[in-house]
Amino acid sequence: MTDWTVQAPQQITLDGPVTRLDVHLLSGRLNVVATDGPARVDITRVTRRPVLVEHRDGRLSVRQQRRWRLSEFVVALGRLPRVDVSLAVPAEVLAELALVDGSLVASGLRGQTRAEVTHGQITLMGLRGRTRAKITAGPVEALGVAGELDLETVSGEVIVADSRAGQVRAETVSGAITCDLGNPRCSDIRLSTISGGITVRVRADSDLAVRLHTTSGRITSGFPQVRGSAVPGAGVDSEGVLGAGAGKLSASATSGSIALLARPVGDDEEELP
Repeated sequence: MTDWTVQAPQQITLDGPVTRLDVHLLSGRLNVVATDGPARVDITRVTRRPVLVEHRDGRLSVRQQRRWRLSEFVVALGRLPRVDVSLAVPAEVLAELALVDGSLVASGLRGQTRAEVTHGQITLMGLRGRTRAKITAGPVEALGVAGELDLETVSGEVIVADSRAGQVRAETVSGAITCDLGNPRCSDIRLSTISGGITVRVRADSDLAVRLHTTSGRITSGFPQVRGSAVPGAGVDSEGVLGAGAGKLSASATSGSIALLARPVGDDEEELP
């Protein structure tokens, strides 16, 4: 086992493999990227609470000196010790990332990734495998993510762009959902919000069975195959089949409207896996 207590800016290059990553930080910025070289830890800012780094049996742990509690966060918001931490790890690492207040960015990872932020922002870029992100207050963005994608906010927007994910679940309590989706085979896409609207754009050649529902709002569709009906007191429903209907798209809003848009397919655009 090798461990470091970091009290000033420091860069650490690790000897040996890293198969699991566990990060628990209070406040600041966390950036995790995939690398083909040795794993590295780059800490560029440390305040009154040191950062503890431990590498043992393939597990890399990075945390501030004392684990946080939600009650402490509520009382001390704005006075939490801030750090800036960047990590370069193998793409296939199993990653558990937690931050109370600040921004979290993860890119290029291909294993299982779980990211959780209480207050701030989450950005996911080019991830593969199984990805789950949860934020209490703030937006979450997933750009060019494939595999399985699960996004959840309490108060914040969800943005999914250039998605190749075969399974997408996006859920908000108070916030809009905006999705730009490819056409992976047998995809399963589920979007829901209580207070907010949903805008989803899919390729014009998509193969999807579509079901849309809003309790108090409107539904608009760029596909003539998806038609709606309104039931007094029960909301508006639209459904239809695009292409072969091999995949599923469902979107539900309690207080908000839903827009389904068609994205033209260019001659040079390749079929998504």
